Amino acid sequence: MSDERTRFANVVLPHLGDAYALARWIARNESDAEDIVQEACLRAFRGISGFGDVNARAWVLSIVRNTAYTWLKKHRDPRVIPVDNVEEVADAAGDQDLGPAAPDAGLIARADSARLEAAIAALPDEFRETLVLRELQGLDYRAIAEVTGVPVGTVMSRLARARRRLIARLGKEDA
Repeated sequence: MSDERTRFANVVLPHLGDAYALARWIARNESDAEDIVQEACLRAFRGISGFGDVNARAWVLSIVRNTAYTWLKKHRDPRVIPVDNVEEVADAAGDQDLGPAAPDAGLIARADSARLEAAIAALPDEFRETLVLRELQGLDYRAIAEVTGVPVGTVMSRLARARRRLIARLGKEDA
């Protein structure tokens, strides 16, 4: 048992931040993401003896992804699509006390960040998760293919489509 705990600590724990970030993007909710990561950790612990010499990060993120979709099916009505309140995020960013010498660039950066996050959140699930795994998690195409269970070519096309949709959406907002 002690050997499994050590292995779990070495394989899973270093990737908890990435696991939470992915769960949050999939669930679109911090509280649900915490529940998903907790469940994923239990699954990883149960399966740690079967972990081979593969990419530990991709292995953990695969478990988180699969757990997230299973958890969402079980705990959410499929007709309900959670969306963060973009106006609330923008208001919260604008209400922060930036101090007397805060440059306008800080305000612009926060507004741009909120717009980008909202645009990513609006992408269809398969495009959003591929984009998040590549651009935010920094996984290569092969690792994304392992995590999502699709061929590398599908990863590449999803990523290209996600980027096009993101650019188009942000371009419309600027017009």
